[in-house]
Amino acid sequence: WAQPPPWGKAPAPEGGTEAGAGGDCPPQLEAPVMEPSLYTVKALLILDSLGQRLLAKYYDGTFPTAKEQAAFEKSIFNKTHRAGGEIACLEGLTIVYRSSIDLFFYVVGGCQENELMLSAVLTCLLDTLSHLLRKEVEKRLLLDNMEGTFLVVDEIVDRGVILESDPQQVIQRLSMRVSGAIPPHGLPPPSSAFPPPSSSPSLPSPGPGAGSVRLRPLRLPGRRLGAEGQEGRWWP
Repeated sequence: WAQPPPWGKAPAPEGGTEAGAGGDCPPQLEAPVMEPSLYTVKALLILDSLGQRLLAKYYDGTFPTAKEQAAFEKSIFNKTHRAGGEIACLEGLTIVYRSSIDLFFYVVGGCQENELMLSAVLTCLLDTLSHLLRKEVEKRLLLDNMEGTFLVVDEIVDRGVILESDPQQVIQRLSMRVSGAIPPHGLPPPSSAFPPPSSSPSLPSPGPGAGSVRLRPLRLPGRRLGAEGQEGRWWP
């Protein structure tokens, strides 16, 4: 009877050595399993046709300095501005992108991130901006409505977490925020911003000649100067 191999150790193949110990089969390394995380988006970028930044949101420390961010934006633009695809891999990152007239939109995720989720964020951003601007997004319109663009981005992604991927829901939330900031009947008149006068008794209105103030002379004790029987003046 052949002696069984030690527990947990695979038997060596016939006529050869064990796998990984000088044989033909190299040892197989298991890929590390990444734990799922809500922090899906690493960056969201909008560049113009020259690769200049119009809007950039970085949600983690992958590119901590402004110099590294500028270098990454330059490399990502050089790789994608002439390509016809919508997905790219650069520096171990998954990038989905799309162009609109003279603009390029990018959503950046990790190397093992789901491209469909990143693409849903990009589609939601473009559809929401197109609806709010009522036409296809271009650089001039985007610069004129940059404050609203930041609001749209913040409603879709917050600190790397995807909040919403439905353009109708984003538009509804934005309309609620704007309508809540302005009263239904418009802004109040400037006079209503001041508090009403209090009920304390008011001072009497000054009469004529109130501009000049007359002071009553003050008598102070002192010596009376002058001869006896003559009226003198009081001096302190």
